[in-house]
Amino acid sequence: MSTTAATPGPQIPGPDRMVPADGPVTTPKRPFSWRDKIGYMFGDWGNDFTFILQSTFFLIFYTNVMGINAAHVGTLLFVARILDAFTDVGAGRLIDTLKPGRSGRFKPWLLRIMIPVTVMAFLMFSPFVADGAYGTRLAWMIVTYILWGSVFYTLINIPYGSMASVISNDPGHRASLSVFRSLGGTLANLAISVVLPLIVFVQIAGSSEMSGTRMMWAAAGCAVLAVICYLLCFVNVEERIATPPKPKEERQSLASALGSMVTNRGLTGLIATALLMLVAFMMLGGMTPYLLNEYFDNGQLLSLVNFVGLAPTLLLVPVASKLAKTFGKKEVGIVGLTLAVASGVVLFVIHTESPYVFMVGYALLMLGVAALNILIWAFITDVIDLQEIRTGERNDATVYGMYSWSRKLGQAIAGGLTGWALGWIGYTSGGGEQSESVLDGIYALGTLVPALILLGSLLALAFWYPLSKKRVDENVAILEERHAAAAAAAGGASPSTTPQP
Repeated sequence: MSTTAATPGPQIPGPDRMVPADGPVTTPKRPFSWRDKIGYMFGDWGNDFTFILQSTFFLIFYTNVMGINAAHVGTLLFVARILDAFTDVGAGRLIDTLKPGRSGRFKPWLLRIMIPVTVMAFLMFSPFVADGAYGTRLAWMIVTYILWGSVFYTLINIPYGSMASVISNDPGHRASLSVFRSLGGTLANLAISVVLPLIVFVQIAGSSEMSGTRMMWAAAGCAVLAVICYLLCFVNVEERIATPPKPKEERQSLASALGSMVTNRGLTGLIATALLMLVAFMMLGGMTPYLLNEYFDNGQLLSLVNFVGLAPTLLLVPVASKLAKTFGKKEVGIVGLTLAVASGVVLFVIHTESPYVFMVGYALLMLGVAALNILIWAFITDVIDLQEIRTGERNDATVYGMYSWSRKLGQAIAGGLTGWALGWIGYTSGGGEQSESVLDGIYALGTLVPALILLGSLLALAFWYPLSKKRVDENVAILEERHAAAAAAAGGASPSTTPQP
């Protein structure tokens, strides 16, 4: 961990020293290496031990175990995202303007929030009031979910996501961080989506049901593993880009900063692309348990289906950075989304009754989504660079806060749409036999509807998002020139120079 000493005056950094012109001297940082990649991977693994737990099991837990109406669950998921518009952006602005700690601007938040976020995730899946009045059960769901998602998850996820832009300024390093972040999420997804269904679903009188008690202890295990992962991230990642906030009188106001972001086509294009992709992705995640449990009448098959869906991400990990470097992140995403749309449409048309045929189409669909999703975190660092070029201020956490809110909005729309759509097709909460028309509706919600939403994501990426490979390379060169000129004027080397491995 670096230490600081209050040494006044401009400093001349060496090749392994990043010193803000108006800040304290920092001790030399080790070069960017595999340690940073692995450490950053564990951070997303920690996040996803609660996030994927929520996205995979929250809806079915509260409809089938707690007996909450599906439309009420969907409404909560949607309304909470309105609140997140304030908490996400507010948290980002707070982090951008606070003085960095000894370990950096973003890393300290991992230690501050890892216990509250994991405890709340455990309570969210605890059926303590399952036999209580409907109002009590509803209140338990609302309070635990808001505290987990809108407060604590926001306060740990935004600094974690923003951290990538200060670990290194090299586009190749950032792409590798995005790949390893996606790998962390995939490993957590494997642990949760593949293993947990075997634990939390049981066969009772020949029917597949979720056990509330098993779900609670599964959530407790995920909480412990999340804390371990956050600690591994903290000790292995270094913040190298030292950019202290400008004096208050020199900073953009929040309104001005947000206004400049709204006109940033890189940010708005990314938001549109990611929001629609996430609506489709999360709707698939929300509908797949119903598809397996109701349509194919075997909830335990969810483990195999989830593994098949995650395998493409694991296959892409070794080559994703190279693909991005060779062809560009935007270009790879366009090809992937085209494959995903085609796969979803074909699945709907054949309307298979074989879960194994479904798995083949599902794997191709998820391969297409993974081609975009595995690189998506490197997109946001490119957008932050564009923001600095346009305004002279990076606003890392504020930009990430807006993007984070858009992702949550996509998740909320998916959760709301899934819950509402189940009501529209006549799904009966609390288990029991579903009609043939309901089963057909579940199949359409798990195939055609996500494919059409992914088509919207594809169009946004192709025609709205402006940061092609050529444009990204140009922006990196512009910023390097600006930083070099600023450092020369201050009498030293660039404060944002990252040591090479």
